[in-house]
Amino acid sequence: MDHAKARRRAEAKYSFFVHAAVYAAVMVLLVVINVVTDPGFIWFIWPLIGWGFAVVLHGLRVFVLADRSDIVDAMTERELRHLAAGGTDENRYLKTLE
Repeated sequence: MDHAKARRRAEAKYSFFVHAAVYAAVMVLLVVINVVTDPGFIWFIWPLIGWGFAVVLHGLRVFVLADRSDIVDAMTERELRHLAAGGTDENRYLKTLE
């Protein structure tokens, strides 16, 4: 892994951790506001679920789907070999439609 790719991955992880920390802090604040202002109606659950879903998606993108650049690199190499062999995009994709 080259330095630029490692830096991008580190920045993505850092961004996720900041996102998760801000989420946690805001959720604590919302729970306190909810309990102090209207303890009979639990409304903080809606932003907790909505934003929590976004945090989970962010985490999946950073930690589970992070290495898709290797797949893109392999696909790019395959396309370059195909084009170097004299292939054209039109013929290749028309054959897959038949």
